[in-house]
Amino acid sequence: MASVTIKNVRKTYGNLEVVHGIDLTIDDGAFVVLLGPSGCGKSTLLRMIAGLETVTAGDIEIAGKRVNTVHPKDRNIAMVFQNYALYAHMKVRDNMSFALQLAKRPQAEIDEKVGWAAKILNLEPYLDRYPRELSGGQRQRVAMGRAIVRNPAVFLFDEPLSNLDAKLRVQMRTEIKELHERLKTTTVYVTHDQIEAMTMADKIVILRDGYIEQEGSPLEVYDKPANLFVAEFIGSPSMNLLEGEVTSSGVRLSDGTLLPLPASHGAQPGQKVVYGIRPEHLKLGSGNPAKVNVVEPTGPEMHIYAEFGGKEICVVTQQRVAPARGTAIEVSPQLDRVHLFDASSGKALV
Repeated sequence: MASVTIKNVRKTYGNLEVVHGIDLTIDDGAFVVLLGPSGCGKSTLLRMIAGLETVTAGDIEIAGKRVNTVHPKDRNIAMVFQNYALYAHMKVRDNMSFALQLAKRPQAEIDEKVGWAAKILNLEPYLDRYPRELSGGQRQRVAMGRAIVRNPAVFLFDEPLSNLDAKLRVQMRTEIKELHERLKTTTVYVTHDQIEAMTMADKIVILRDGYIEQEGSPLEVYDKPANLFVAEFIGSPSMNLLEGEVTSSGVRLSDGTLLPLPASHGAQPGQKVVYGIRPEHLKLGSGNPAKVNVVEPTGPEMHIYAEFGGKEICVVTQQRVAPARGTAIEVSPQLDRVHLFDASSGKALV
C-alpha cells in the first residue's frame, strides 16, 4: 500500500491546457473517487498517475517517490479498464497470471496467487473458460483478479462499471467496495456516476474543466456543497435551485414568492442569491402553493414535479400521495437543510 501525492500537476495538449495545477493527497489505504462530467480531466489525471500520460508540469509521488519519469510497469500500480482488456485467446487462469508469468515468478507462487484471487472474486468455477464464455460481470472480475494477483501499491479504476447493466452495476460496486475493505489497498476510482461515488468512496474529489471544485467525504459534499456546480451535480434528483433576493423577511423570488431563511444565513438584504433545497427536504401539507406537473412513483418514494416560483421543482416524499396534474399542493422547506449561494460567484453562503 502507498499514498499518492499530486503537486500542482498540469497537462497540456499543444496550446490547450486540460488539467490546471491540481493539488491532491490520497492517503495510504484510502478509496478516493474522481468524479465529474465528461471532459473534466478525471481520466487524464488517472492516466498521469498510471504513467500512460506524461505530466506537463508538477509532480506525482507514489509512496513518497517521484514517478513522473518512471515507466508504468515500474510504478507498482494496477489498472482496471472500462473495456476489461482481456486476452481473448487466453483462459481466465492465464489472463490472471499473465503479469506474474512475464515477471518469471515461480509456478507455485503463481498458482497460489491466482487461486487466492479467484476465491475472493468467486471465479474458481471459471478458471478454465475463455473470456467469450463469461458474462460482463464475470469478465470485470477477471480484470480485477489480474490486478490484485500483482499485489500492487495502488489500484486504479477507469469507469469499470459503465459497460454493465444497471442491476449488475449495483452488485459490482458492492463487490469492489468489499474487495477494498478486505485488501485495504489504496484505490483511485474514476466515474461520472455520482451514485457510484457516494456509495463507494472514502473521499470524493469533484472536478470540472480541469479544476477541483470540492473534495470531502460523500456526506460532506452532499450536505455542504461548496458551490452551485457541486450542489447541482451531487444528488438524484438534483437540488432545487431558485433565484431570488434577500429581504428582511426571507428570500423573494421573481414571482413574489417569499421563502424563509435559516437564522444564520450569511447574506445581506438586497443580495442576489440562489436558494437551494434538496427534494427530500421539502415538506408537503403547508407553506407555499405549487402546481403539479408529473408524479413518478419509484416504489419506496414518490417524486412530485411541480411549478413553483416560476420554475419546476421536485419534491420527494415517502407518503403514498399522487396528486393529479394541474392540482395544487403546498410545500415548505426544512429550514436546517436550506442552502444559500451567492448568485454572482456561485459560492455557498450557508
